[in-house]
Amino acid sequence: MDVNLVMFKTNGQRKDFPVRSAVTVIGRGENCDLQIPLVSVSRRHCEISAAGDQIKAKDLASSNGTYVNNKRITEVELKAGDRLVIGPVIFTVQVDGQPEEIHPVKTRGQRMAETAEAAQAEVIDLEADVSAEAEGDEEVILGDLEPATEEIDPISALEALAAESQDKPKKKK
Repeated sequence: MDVNLVMFKTNGQRKDFPVRSAVTVIGRGENCDLQIPLVSVSRRHCEISAAGDQIKAKDLASSNGTYVNNKRITEVELKAGDRLVIGPVIFTVQVDGQPEEIHPVKTRGQRMAETAEAAQAEVIDLEADVSAEAEGDEEVILGDLEPATEEIDPISALEALAAESQDKPKKKK
């Protein structure tokens, strides 16, 4: 089973984070598999587990909660197309390429700039910077950013993440 967590930058650029392990921990801590270095994200916020044909999201007693399809969860089975919200970050769950088309969720700033008709779209405050541990023990790092100490420009950080993940040589096990 091929599972991706898909998010969009404010400019509409798509970013996929593959879930390759049986258990993937998401949080702001340096030891997390998927790191979101923002204060609103707990050190160990939630985990995604994949076993057989089942994918589950489990909140790890995070301060601000984990949400799936706008409902706060303790543990829930994820399905293709579900929206997973961790702090200010929105991921769409993609399983074996489904759903094929994923559209970005409107942020509060974008919503306020649009007409009242378009304001009926889903809303969240902002996107966050995310880094992921690559295959093996290699970790993708967001350059010189200091996690959880200041607001980080999401666009710059994600561009740095993409550049570093392409340029960094793979470690051998």
